[in-house]
Amino acid sequence: MATIDLIVLGILKRESLSAYDIQKLVEYRNISKWVKISTPSIYKKVIQLEEKGLIKSNIVKEGKMPEKAIYSLTETGAKEFENLMNEIASQPIHFFLDFNAVIVNLSSLPPEEQKFCLEKIEGNAKTLKTYLEENIRAKEGAPDIPETGMEVLRQQYILAQSIETWIASLKESLFTKN
Repeated sequence: MATIDLIVLGILKRESLSAYDIQKLVEYRNISKWVKISTPSIYKKVIQLEEKGLIKSNIVKEGKMPEKAIYSLTETGAKEFENLMNEIASQPIHFFLDFNAVIVNLSSLPPEEQKFCLEKIEGNAKTLKTYLEENIRAKEGAPDIPETGMEVLRQQYILAQSIETWIASLKESLFTKN
């Protein structure tokens, strides 16, 4: 959950926003593609962070629109943001790839089913790579996209390329043995 805290606190460090606007920003930046975070978790997280005194809300009414809470970082929240940045940056790097559960169990399937599973994984890697290519092209040079956000997209693209290369190598080693 520290990751979600860091995402929300980081967004609010830049500007005060409603929970809805935070959620829209997470969607726009595709943060949920590279960090486990969901729309409902953002709303829950905002409430938790306010209860902890890390953020505070200010109720505003604009024109005929209903009132809404605009959240901003407290001094305690700014310190927690820095603590989380250092804590998470210091953690070992782990790659959790759900498809590895399939890979370790491939030998329990007949060869045709193994090929089918690998082709599905390969197709998903290609789909991800294509999506990232399009996203990078669409957002490159956009003034509202921070360079660090672009670097995460490039990182994800490189990982997708690596998985694509690795799966081709795995297929070759499994199915061209004599």
